[in-house]
Amino acid sequence: MSSCCILGLGYIGLPTAAVLAGSGHRVIGVDVNAEVVATVNQGQIHILEPDLDQAVASAVASGALTAQLAPQPADVFLIAVPTPISCGADGIPKPNIDFVLAAARAIAPVLRAGNLVLLESTSPLGTTQQLADVLAQDSSIAPQQILVAYCPERVLPGRILQELISNDRVIGGLTAAAAAAGKAFYATFCQGALLTTNAATAELVKLTENSFRDVNIAFANELSLVCDRLAINVRELIRFANHHPRVNVLQPGCGVGGHCIAVDPWFIAAAAPDCTPLIQTARRVNDGKSRWVIEQVQARATSLADQLGRPARIGCLGLAFKPDVDDLRESPALHITTELLVAGLEVLACEPNLADHPTIKLQPLEQVLAQADLLVLLVAHTPFRGLDLAGRQVFDLCGVSEAPGPAGS
Repeated sequence: MSSCCILGLGYIGLPTAAVLAGSGHRVIGVDVNAEVVATVNQGQIHILEPDLDQAVASAVASGALTAQLAPQPADVFLIAVPTPISCGADGIPKPNIDFVLAAARAIAPVLRAGNLVLLESTSPLGTTQQLADVLAQDSSIAPQQILVAYCPERVLPGRILQELISNDRVIGGLTAAAAAAGKAFYATFCQGALLTTNAATAELVKLTENSFRDVNIAFANELSLVCDRLAINVRELIRFANHHPRVNVLQPGCGVGGHCIAVDPWFIAAAAPDCTPLIQTARRVNDGKSRWVIEQVQARATSLADQLGRPARIGCLGLAFKPDVDDLRESPALHITTELLVAGLEVLACEPNLADHPTIKLQPLEQVLAQADLLVLLVAHTPFRGLDLAGRQVFDLCGVSEAPGPAGS
């Protein structure tokens, strides 16, 4: 087995490091956050993911996994760092690959001839080539002696350890040799199909997967607005429509979150803004759903305040971007709760998967249930299911209550 250096010990990097260590590789995990490095070296984790604590503890105890602040020489370098977006002058958010290029500059001094460099971060078209250009410029190794490939992660939070092993992978090399080397490496721990192509195709594959999901969620979210206008239960509507053998409408929510689905479509739009009206519209529909929720909660809070003779207490249940995780990246639930607080509403926020939050005071579920006048169900966390909500004012955006009524109920 090979030695591996993983840059970025977040939601993808740390589980990947644990899986690689468990598969016989010697793994050095690198992160710029000293607290993360110290936590991992203690055999502990800083993110919520089922079974990850045991996997990391075992890998560290065996000596197969160590964490450091700087890269060390290795056979394989795997980059799993953030690729955020920032708004462009034309209103289309633009991808930022500064962390990827910084990772490339960090590993360049320790590269050796024949090394395999894999990029897993969701990336705009051309990023793999830019990564290779930096390596060629900053290292002493001839470009043809470094194997560079792109292999996007495609795992679901809450199932990362299983899906890192079971899911099919697309490996796009800048050269055929790089694609083949990448396939051989992933074969050491992946049981899914390993498909090779060129880097540009692999980059667009990842963006296409998440844009497809975003467009379909946008359809469901738009249906929820129609159903609210017409006083129709949107979940019942979708349930009936999905009995058609060729229809599979997704479920609406309070928006779309997570680093991938809420971000990746803009990577395609930035590359071809005049060819992507559908993708851009879907993004705006999903962002607009969150704004609609904020307006609905404000209106209900005003009505309740008139009835109560005092400001209404709003219980916001869930801050994460999806059920049963602690991941807040691009979370519409977090955005909604924050905006309600900024608007001056009295908000009681509950996120059972977090101990605290830097700007929002978190409350135990029991306290929110006891004190809130209006319960806003934003995320379908397991603790929120099966609650006795009879007689309560409930605005359900995630289908937890299963109560009949218009959209969001």
